[in-house]
Amino acid sequence: MRRRGFLALTGLVGLALAGCAGSQGNANTLAFRNPLRIPPLLDPEPGPDGVKRYPLRLVEGRTELRPGKPARTWGINGGHLGPTLRARRGDRLAMTVTNTLGEASTLHWHGMRLPAVMDGGPHQMIEPGAVWSPEWTVDQPAATTWYHPHPHGRTGLHVYRGLAGMFILDDEKGGDGTGLPSAYGEDDIPLILQDRKFERNGELDEGFGGTFGPLGDDILINGTYDPHFRVTTTRVRFRVLNGSSARVYTIGFSDEREFHVVANDAGLLERPVAVRRFRISPGERFEIVAAFEAGEEVLLKSHGGDTGADVEEGDYDLLKLAAAPQLRPSAPLPARLTPLAPPDRGTRTRTFRLGGSNINGRDMDMARIDEVVPAGARETWEVDNVTFSHNFHIHDAVFRVLDIDGERPPEHLRGPKDTVYVPGRTKVRLAVEFGRHTDPGTPYMYHCHILRHEDKGMMGQFVIVPPGSEDTTPRRLPVAGHGHH
Repeated sequence: MRRRGFLALTGLVGLALAGCAGSQGNANTLAFRNPLRIPPLLDPEPGPDGVKRYPLRLVEGRTELRPGKPARTWGINGGHLGPTLRARRGDRLAMTVTNTLGEASTLHWHGMRLPAVMDGGPHQMIEPGAVWSPEWTVDQPAATTWYHPHPHGRTGLHVYRGLAGMFILDDEKGGDGTGLPSAYGEDDIPLILQDRKFERNGELDEGFGGTFGPLGDDILINGTYDPHFRVTTTRVRFRVLNGSSARVYTIGFSDEREFHVVANDAGLLERPVAVRRFRISPGERFEIVAAFEAGEEVLLKSHGGDTGADVEEGDYDLLKLAAAPQLRPSAPLPARLTPLAPPDRGTRTRTFRLGGSNINGRDMDMARIDEVVPAGARETWEVDNVTFSHNFHIHDAVFRVLDIDGERPPEHLRGPKDTVYVPGRTKVRLAVEFGRHTDPGTPYMYHCHILRHEDKGMMGQFVIVPPGSEDTTPRRLPVAGHGHH
């Protein structure tokens, strides 16, 4: 009842917030003139030592995000956004991240299970002109992850300017062993959704005020404005990443056709789940498979007005899909994808109260350890949102959604996740599985992934320690972060 009651009471508040953001949607305003840009794939062969090396440069650029109007942007190995990185389970990876920007930044591997010193959070700052060289071995199931900066207080701006990219993980044999569409750029398509506001001259409007920061009516997909994609197969897999600062999308097709969710953030569902719409908040990923008929055209949309929530108003046309006159047949959708054990609630429960821009009444402190977790722990985390829209992301952890306001989540949300949407006045309970990389002196983060909230201090820190050492682990760090020179 409290969810419905809250929405009834705050519908006007949500509309007011939407009005402040100037967000009415873009339906029926696009011509779909531009072919969807497919980010280049960076999937290097292992060297003689068996290590795969990824050279990455943070650079300033000039990019025509709107036709004929170059904008100042940032990118990775190019002027805007970054390549799609790809690796297999068991691969040894070595990143070389060179910062050529005029200010310090980081690269965080969102969704990756790895040691805290390699995580790329706010304690792994890369100063201008410096190089950061994290290395780790991929040890997690096939999944769609991503990478983006994480400097405390500046994350929203750095992502908004264009520092982001997808990171696809395959199983040991390549792909995910399911027979799902897997030809990158042909029938396996990355979709990085980002809303933007533009000045009249085409420059990005970087006004980060208000409750949620910039909420723009221009939606870029893989950095492409007004995009279309030519479908050449009877089924297409879309890896949908919400790379926006705050906007929540309710994704479906213009003809309300049924399609299947096959994976959540951290990996495959047990079986494909038929849906007509799904909701995706910043940082989340959903993999979907849709069927097409020769010669047809349909729009991928974000449907507004479903819930009255404060960051998803308005109808948005996202991408025109035009099927070729003849389509190559795709393999049938598998009945089963992967076995999933029931969620393990663990023996410990922790509670996180989401305020306006704090967690448990406290703003982020770079020197404070908020939680100490034994390696390999299974715990229940209760995330209680007492204000407006938030979401919740945990570094180096995978969780399953146990319930939303006491009710089981819909079936398409029952897979492995690392980020979850928590609407206003809603409580979500998570069964969290933690990693085994111990380091009492280097924390991981948990935070709201609405970047304006994160930057304002809606973030906490936890360390993973050997079991039995929790009580003797210091709760303060000697320094509040360090850079790489």
